[in-house]
Amino acid sequence: MRHALPLLAAAALLAVPVRVPVHASAATTATPPLQRSVEQAYPQLEFLIQKLVKEREGIVMDGEKALNSKDKFLPGKIATGLADLLVHLPANDPRLPGMLRDYADLADLTIGMNNESWGIYYYIGALHRLKKAGLLEKAVRPATLERLRKQLDWRSFVRLPSYELIDLPTNYYGVAFSIARLRMLMGWEDAAGSEVLLDRMLKHYAKYSGEYGFSDETDGQGRFDRYSILLSAEICERFIETGLEVTPELKALLRKSADVALNSASADGTGFTMGRSLGPYGETAMLEILSTAAYLDVLTPQEKEYAYAYSARIAERYMAFWYQPGMRSVDMWNDGRRTDAYRGKHRILGENFSLLHQLIATNEMWNRAGMKDVAPRQDLAAWLERSRPKFSLTRFARGEHDRALAIWRDKGHVFSLSLINGGQSQHANSPYYPLPFAHGIVSGVADSGYSHPQLMPKFTLADGSELIATAFMKDIEAREQGSGHTVSYRQGALTRLGKNVPVADPRIRVETEYTLQPGAITRTDRYTPAAPLDVAKLTLEFGAFSKGATVEGNKVRFSDGAAQAFEVGGLATCSARPAAGDAAWQAPYGQMNTVVSCASGAFSMREPLEVSWTIRYQ
Repeated sequence: MRHALPLLAAAALLAVPVRVPVHASAATTATPPLQRSVEQAYPQLEFLIQKLVKEREGIVMDGEKALNSKDKFLPGKIATGLADLLVHLPANDPRLPGMLRDYADLADLTIGMNNESWGIYYYIGALHRLKKAGLLEKAVRPATLERLRKQLDWRSFVRLPSYELIDLPTNYYGVAFSIARLRMLMGWEDAAGSEVLLDRMLKHYAKYSGEYGFSDETDGQGRFDRYSILLSAEICERFIETGLEVTPELKALLRKSADVALNSASADGTGFTMGRSLGPYGETAMLEILSTAAYLDVLTPQEKEYAYAYSARIAERYMAFWYQPGMRSVDMWNDGRRTDAYRGKHRILGENFSLLHQLIATNEMWNRAGMKDVAPRQDLAAWLERSRPKFSLTRFARGEHDRALAIWRDKGHVFSLSLINGGQSQHANSPYYPLPFAHGIVSGVADSGYSHPQLMPKFTLADGSELIATAFMKDIEAREQGSGHTVSYRQGALTRLGKNVPVADPRIRVETEYTLQPGAITRTDRYTPAAPLDVAKLTLEFGAFSKGATVEGNKVRFSDGAAQAFEVGGLATCSARPAAGDAAWQAPYGQMNTVVSCASGAFSMREPLEVSWTIRYQ
């Protein structure tokens, strides 16, 4: 169904909400229907397309040469962005002929650009939607369409005849399947390739998600993050998009993901807090999971109402917080925000198109689930408090090493204690550390490295080795303790830093316990040396969002912020300083304000050593 778009005019653009603190706006105004927030995506898309048509190769966004960005998905994202506009225009809209000419011009402009995997999927999905809308022949010139038929092919990243992915993680089987299925629907090939890829995708998912149903990002090395929870919804979306019936098995996996999403939900519209590539993607992942779950009726009627209310809050937050009217762009890079290199500012144009598409697509799914223009329930916070468990433990893997996610809801905060670290490339970055991440209290730093390992005691040995306790977790257990819970695990070795993969160093082993109590989280590590060991120094750092630090011994109090105090045991001294814009202490959503540094000098480690820290919060 097509819907009239807001006219692109200065007034329409000025009507986009200015950025305001999210908690402040949520406290004073009711969350609008999801549809109303998402309608603001269309003027943003139309502005970007017109800017691209006018400036072409010279387009600049916030100082970046946006078309020369080396974004290997960008042509597909551009095609999707303009298709989102076209398929929502009424047939008699006076803008339609001009936009169709713009589509043809942009297709010709980008036809020679690099476009890989996800970009291929975005592009062929856009063409399929245009075909269904009866617009394809007017939107793409015949010679260009013939070139696209040859270029938009899953075989560019799948090796034949083995059907192995070429240097890509396992979730790309879903991308390949989607492309093959869409090629079949376009009349470009038969169903044989998509059938094989579907089989490979489901077998890979089963193999690397194990008995718990969440996908390992690696070939069994034990790295999980928001995408591990999102992937079941994404596969279901591909089935829906290409006209396949979603199987009961996939619905059961989606139900598990929906449980984690609802357990992690926050009334302020924030989303997942662990793993890389977060920022607005930690929130749109929630939209994808919950909208798909609602459409497929795997939620109860009450869950559906409140999942919709949460989704409406996420979309409102995108427009009020992530979108920057002055830039006319999403902003993941300024005001103390930091993202990983994968989503660096050089990709600013593509990030706008992909995020706006996610908002539009998930809104359409909610509309199909019967929630178009429905006023959201305004008691989301109260419902989350009474209906979701105060504590939950979701296992991802168990065996040689354990992986799990513990969620602790307290005082309006959602702590995600993520025990998810394994595999190459990301293990030393703080978004994968075993920490209780919570918006505005504890955050990882994208592509942080290990120079300042957030809240992880770091041993620097006399031989220069640097060790932290991150990747070799075993025997994860949880139990009630008074009005709270404890989570414990052990590691037979620490991680020796400096390599692309975690290297086990058995010279020190550790037993760790988190105690989660109302208003306080304590981590206690008991480190035991295998033999006497010379340590050059032991350090611990905490990047806090709170301000106004005063230090008394090893206790730091804050005068302003959710974290009220930070106390350390087992180290000699502590100090605190303002972060003062230091890029080493920037979260996906903003600057940390205080850096607490604790240390002990050289010592000989002959007996077990206990190190602890406690965060008290309001």
